[in-house]
Amino acid sequence: MIETVPTPAGDARIHWYPAPQARLVLALGHGAGGGIEARDLQALAAALPAHGVTVALVEQPWRVAGKKVAPAPKTLDAAWTALWPALRKPGHPVVAGGRSAGARVACRTAAGLGAVAVLALSFPLHPPGKPEKSRADELTGAGLPTLVVQGAKDPFGRPEEFPPGTRLVPVPHGDHGFAVPKKADPGQEEALAGLTGAVAGWLDGIDGAGIDGVGAGR
Repeated sequence: MIETVPTPAGDARIHWYPAPQARLVLALGHGAGGGIEARDLQALAAALPAHGVTVALVEQPWRVAGKKVAPAPKTLDAAWTALWPALRKPGHPVVAGGRSAGARVACRTAAGLGAVAVLALSFPLHPPGKPEKSRADELTGAGLPTLVVQGAKDPFGRPEEFPPGTRLVPVPHGDHGFAVPKKADPGQEEALAGLTGAVAGWLDGIDGAGIDGVGAGR
């Protein structure tokens, strides 16, 4: 099901993948260089409903309008905030998430919107080749249980570069889009299966108040 939601930045679209017996909604935004067709977003949308998690893939207004360049962070945050009531409409606790720029939006807004946790896929810890320009404060400032899933060879931040205490799942050989080389072991299919399995296991420990009922687990 596709739902169109008006926002101050234009219409957004929510692509719903409902769970038969849902207990959570996982809202996932896309990055600045692509849309909801990203391999990790599609893999999660296919896998998680069987685990009681309704997945909502969110297309930001700029993408719906066919533009190729994402707007400023404030505009992204405003659109995400405006569509949040639609994400809460099913009546379940909502986990805020996204990939790359979408992960940054989730981290910046989750606590204020009442999310119970944050899933950060390919969090862009810094611009490629510029580790001194860290965005770690955005990640640690989320103030909620947070899981980072990061490619082992992501030029925007490798797993070992993240702050101590970050709850992080590395994807072996993965780049920023979680693509792995053809001859890699594990291969592409196994890498995505590992990603979805790790996220499903983490979500199993989340209820309406966070992980195991408390706000711990970053």
